[in-house]
Amino acid sequence: MGLILKILIYLYLCAGVLSIHQMPWLPCQFTDENVFVNSEGLTETQLIHREAMLQFGQRGDAPVNPHAITFLVTGSKLDLRRYVEGVEAEQLECELRRYSTEGIHVRWPVQASQQEYNRWFSCTLKHSKGLFTITGFLRHPSDQPPTGQQDYRSWPAIRDREILTTSVAMVIKTESPSVKAGLSSKQKLHCQFALDHKGPNITVEWYWQYRGERTRLFSHTSRTGQTQGTGVGLKSLAGGDASYTIPFTKMSSEGTYICSVLVNPLFASLDINLRIEEPPRVSVNVGSALSLQDGGEQKVVCEAESYYPLDVEIVWYEQDPAASGQRVGAPLPKVLQNILLSSHKHNQDKTYSLSAFFYLRASLRDSGRQFTCSVSHQSLRVPIKKSFILTVEEPSSWLFNLTIGVIVITLLVILYVMLQFLHSGGCGDPHTKTG
Repeated sequence: MGLILKILIYLYLCAGVLSIHQMPWLPCQFTDENVFVNSEGLTETQLIHREAMLQFGQRGDAPVNPHAITFLVTGSKLDLRRYVEGVEAEQLECELRRYSTEGIHVRWPVQASQQEYNRWFSCTLKHSKGLFTITGFLRHPSDQPPTGQQDYRSWPAIRDREILTTSVAMVIKTESPSVKAGLSSKQKLHCQFALDHKGPNITVEWYWQYRGERTRLFSHTSRTGQTQGTGVGLKSLAGGDASYTIPFTKMSSEGTYICSVLVNPLFASLDINLRIEEPPRVSVNVGSALSLQDGGEQKVVCEAESYYPLDVEIVWYEQDPAASGQRVGAPLPKVLQNILLSSHKHNQDKTYSLSAFFYLRASLRDSGRQFTCSVSHQSLRVPIKKSFILTVEEPSSWLFNLTIGVIVITLLVILYVMLQFLHSGGCGDPHTKTG
């Protein structure tokens, strides 16, 4: 039994290794930079898009694509592929760029002593459907010392078929690059990071930015232990989880949240866009059935309340309810054209309300028709619909009613006179004699 268990564990671990390493390479776009001084003495940057490959392997491996620039990622404590497990290569967008340390030179702790200096590159992986964003920093050891000026002013040239042997030094990831939230909800904005060595001097910060306004929400420095703000758990932060929690979303919560991690000379940040979407509450001022007499008129109002953002669409249409259940050959609903819209109402909580109404003039030919209000909004997967059935009754003739009323009143008057006559003794005893 113990041997079988060991075999199962071994097979499980092997399957895990295979799943992690099932992506040996990834085509990328390398956005190179050419920084120069123009004729007016101003510094300009020319972006050059070049074909590149992100190839995972060992030092000395042959390039998968010998015609492209190869960024050969050798083993370190960090493996980028662990952060994209279960994702097909076709679902990933990969971009490589040079990374400027802004003149800062810091010896990386895991670096071999014979190569004192580094050239840095950033690798950004995005899911094609926006499920995550990952940025990894690739360290390329070099024996060439800094030039004494900003590195971006004198980038070393990279040949078209050059092989750059690198390792992953730092990774930052978010699984919530875009978040839609309703009002009064709790939201966790995901941000995690990892480094290839322990005990780094690290600073983690969160910022909120909206329409040019920028506010720091949280800051923590591991060297001093100093913390400002709330929203990030310090215990989780020690394990690389820098996620920020919004306990109660408000309209003012909308904006861009920036998670940043600083480990000199590397600085990484990820943008997380939070949008507030509040679905409308829809109501109609009549019940599920409306009864009118032929020629009668009723104002019918469909109200969409407390939605955000502004754009909403309200459509009224009518159809035969029996025909609407047919799958084949059913006539399309007829959109009503005589609809009037109110002005947008701006509520105190910054949500909006709008009503669409029309005056329904009852006609016998419309009896049994179904009228439906359909409200569409970007917060809704499908429109909200409210319907009612119209019943139209034929009014009775006013002349007939008048005649019946006159007859009834006349009969009542005659009956009343006869009863009064009988009670007054108008009909005497014939055997009574007069004196």
